[in-house]
Amino acid sequence: MTPRRAASALVVLVAALLYALGTAPGAAAHTELRDSRPADGARFAHPPSRVALTFSDNTAAAASHGHGSEQAAPDGAHSRAAAAPAPSIAVRQALVCTRWLGYLSLTLFVGGLAFLSLLWPQGTDDRRARAVLGTAWLSGLLSAVAALGLQGAYATAGTLPDALAPATYREVLGTDIGIVLAARALLWLLAAAVLAAILQAGEAAARSPGWRVGAVTVTFGLLRTTGIAGHNSEGSAPAWGAIADLVHLLGVSLWIGGLAMLTFAVLPRRSPRELAEVVPRFSTLAAVSVTAIAAAGLVLAWQVVGSLDGLLHTSYGRLLLLKVAMLGAVLLVAQRSRLWVRTRLDLAVLLRGDAATVRPFGYSVAAETVLVLVVLAATSLLVTANPGR
Repeated sequence: MTPRRAASALVVLVAALLYALGTAPGAAAHTELRDSRPADGARFAHPPSRVALTFSDNTAAAASHGHGSEQAAPDGAHSRAAAAPAPSIAVRQALVCTRWLGYLSLTLFVGGLAFLSLLWPQGTDDRRARAVLGTAWLSGLLSAVAALGLQGAYATAGTLPDALAPATYREVLGTDIGIVLAARALLWLLAAAVLAAILQAGEAAARSPGWRVGAVTVTFGLLRTTGIAGHNSEGSAPAWGAIADLVHLLGVSLWIGGLAMLTFAVLPRRSPRELAEVVPRFSTLAAVSVTAIAAAGLVLAWQVVGSLDGLLHTSYGRLLLLKVAMLGAVLLVAQRSRLWVRTRLDLAVLLRGDAATVRPFGYSVAAETVLVLVVLAATSLLVTANPGR
């Protein structure tokens, strides 16, 4: 299949799905409190005889006193008289790891495609670059499928074996978050056509407008489904949250995927011509990406946390601060890389990619990549954490 035909097929297959995703509200990855009786902030002379909490799904329940029957809640929500069992710690840990793998796969795949298309089209024939894209695609698909079962087991307080049960998949596919996760798995399958085209046609595909249309289409779908499953829908301005989340994820993908391509594909070649062409371009792209990440991150943080008190006195807020601190450490390391580009790149080219000259830059980029992986781990924990705690 030619790149143009592959792109056309992708556009047709994904158009309806993207229309639905583009207008869909967020499907938060955790349970939300919809209502409480008595209402929040109410004051009493004596303790109430009954407290009822209404949640967005049936995984959470309301504690009550003096009544033992279950009561129906409006809008498909559920309220129960007894507390539901807590989700399995093992399932939650597996879900966090799966989300981490999903984020990493997304950034490597999207960022890798952008790096090859925009900065290094001739690198499509490099076996290391191809290995990065292929590994990212496979791990992305597997993590999307695994996330479906784990999300179902987590929502029903099941165990790890329950995450493999067909009944769990059937049940989770009947929920909003399950539909989003299934859509993401489908998009990973469609991304195989984008990957196959660039593996077959190489540089011709990377420079083809038709292939780029298909790649952008799949990229938007992957970024959007990842954002819908996160926390961006919980603030008072979900539209702004969705836009900020899309910008945030895109910036992270361009940065991390570019770092991976630079570390595993470009630097080992030590080609003076490629260093002179690719490194300055990526430095500019990384600077723009980091700016977008910071701006969008501020919007998302305020929308989810909502107050300084929530930032300082909840575990979610403290984890967010840890993520920001790690990001600051990454930026300090990245600054060393940019200094090398400004002061030593010409010397490296003059010495024809001399290993001793390029090695400090390689160490800096490698350290930056490792720290970014830690930031992704913090992000995975934030998605499964409750912003109110």
